[in-house]
Amino acid sequence: MSAESMQSFFALAIGFSFAGLLASGYQAATSRPASFQLLQGGPHPAAFAAVPFLVFAAPFIIMRNILRRRPAEGWRFWIVMSATMIAGFWSLMSGTIAISLLTGLGL
Repeated sequence: MSAESMQSFFALAIGFSFAGLLASGYQAATSRPASFQLLQGGPHPAAFAAVPFLVFAAPFIIMRNILRRRPAEGWRFWIVMSATMIAGFWSLMSGTIAISLLTGLGL
């Protein structure tokens, strides 16, 4: 396996891990699961503060919603596959940003 492939795999894993950490921490602090409904309150400071949180927690939220709703709603395979690919790409990008930040901090 090439070095670039390993770096991409680690970025993907770190992205999903960080998303899970943020979403679980939010749920532990507020006793409700994180969701995209944090943005539905209109333009107020809490909605603006939720944007950076949702940028990094989105892969976990997408996968949680897909895995919970698929059996009940009977979604087709391609819908689940598309959502998984979107969450994976999003996780790869947020993991790449997290690795860059950690490298910049010298960790």
